[in-house]
This record gives sequence, C-alpha cells and structure tokens, in this order.
Amino acid sequence: MTESTMTERPRIGFVGLGIMGSPMAVNLQRAGFDVTGFNRTPSKTAALVDAGGRAGDSVAETVASADIVALMLPDSPDVREVVLGGGGVLEHAREGALVIDFSTIRPDVAAELAAACAARGVAFLDAPVSGGESGAIEATLSIMVGGAAEHVERARPVLQAVGKTVAHVGPAGAGQTTKAANQLMVAGIIELVAEAMVLLRARGVDVARALPVLQGGLAGSTVLERKGESMLAHRFEPGFRLALHDKDLRIVVAAAQEVGAVIPLGGLVAQLVTAMVARGDGALDHSALLKQVEALSGLASLE
Repeated sequence: MTESTMTERPRIGFVGLGIMGSPMAVNLQRAGFDVTGFNRTPSKTAALVDAGGRAGDSVAETVASADIVALMLPDSPDVREVVLGGGGVLEHAREGALVIDFSTIRPDVAAELAAACAARGVAFLDAPVSGGESGAIEATLSIMVGGAAEHVERARPVLQAVGKTVAHVGPAGAGQTTKAANQLMVAGIIELVAEAMVLLRARGVDVARALPVLQGGLAGSTVLERKGESMLAHRFEPGFRLALHDKDLRIVVAAAQEVGAVIPLGGLVAQLVTAMVARGDGALDHSALLKQVEALSGLASLE
C-alpha cells in the first residue's frame, strides 16, 4: 500500500470466494479493509456483502481500483487465466498494485506470474495457506510467502488479518514449494493415522480410548487432533476435499521430479489419493483415506 492509501481504508479486490476465500474476505472487511469480492457464482458474495463489503460484477471491476488484489482460486490454470487472460488482473489493475495469490498452485507458475506482473509494474506474492476452512473462518491460517521482502512487508497487515503464522520463506515460488511440502506431510500423516486406527481396531483395541493416548505422546499431531474424532465416527464432510488434495499432490510429485528430490512415501500416498478420486470419492474430506485402508484390510467396504 502507498502512504496515501494507508491513511484511508485500503482497497482490496478479492477474486475467488469459495470455502476458503469467502471467510478470508469477510475477515479482511472486518479488519478495516474496503473489500470488493468477485466469484463466478454470484451467490457466494453474500457473506462478504453481509459483512459490509461489496460484490463485483467481474474481475475487471473488482481489481480496477484496488490497492491490493487477493486471489483464492482452485488451480494453476485458473490463476494464470485470471492474472494473464483477457479481462484479467494485468489488463485492469493499477500500476503499483500488489497481487497476493493465496491459491495453491505450481511453484513454476507462481514464478512465471511474478515476472509477468513485474513487467507491468505490479507486485506479486505467492502466499498459499494452511489451516483449512476452520482456519480461514477463525483467521488462524498459516501463510507461507514467496516474493520480494519489500512486498511482503507491504502485504503484512493483510496477511495478519487472515492468518496467525506468517513466514517469508524465499523468492517467488518459494511459498508454493513450502505449501507443497505441507501437503505432502498432511497426506502422509492422515494415511498413517488411518493405518493406526485400522491396526487398533483389527487387534480389538478400543480406538476411542486409544486415540487420546496417542495424541498425548510423540505421535500426537494437529491432524490427529482435528481429524481423529470425525474419522472414528466415519464423518467425511469436506473440510478439505480429496479432489483438491489430489491436485496438490500432483504438484508435489512434479516439483520433486523437477529437482530430483526422492519422495517414495509421498509418491505412494499420492497414488492412494488418486485412487480414491478415481472411484468417485473426490468430494469427501481427505480423512476419508480411512475408508480405503479399512477396505484393503477387509474390515469394511468402500461403499
């Protein structure tokens, strides 16, 4: 933000008001920013409007007068189209604007977009988030940021309004690489929690009593804390859909291959997630990996 805009209500154009983007935009509005939001499904702007923000009719209208453009979109092609495509950000954003991409996309695409923005006098940060829908609602997201240090400092009030942990991890693309590592770990831990629960059940252990013990020791994790009870109850309403985690793990595998990093366990979990999506379970929460482990163990069917 420039010095002049800091004395006013900084204007944010927020594109992508889905499960994550909507509560993030609402939290920015409540934090004192002047937020205009756009989503291809217009009804998804309702929460922002109820919080005092405005609904934009198009990407062009939403970003044209914004000091900061925030993006929360599904995948690399979506972000590339919104930034570079006709009627997109670079056609309509003001010179000197700052783009913060909260989406999870390929690191090489983030670097490409940063270069394209710089050539047009627009700053760019890749700032993917972790924490799921609850973290977005509670403004407790972890945000891993790639880009120039001066742009990170300029963006910090925005980042701190939606997240609890903000880390500048390196140049353009570094945020996305860090998010890839995060998604690799989350998928692996979910799979191991599922396997542990199946082992306990198969050996006749009271799983509900065993889980708090595991959580209290070295095996404890945020995944077990947040997902354990719902997995035990076989509740798989999506907080983070398997289809999205499948997309993220494809990014992980590609990023690792590009630099020769060997991730054997990650590659296996990626295949297991892809198998779930291929059989039609992509809309379930990623903790539904438990269903697959149970079926492989002959304890339950996937149906």
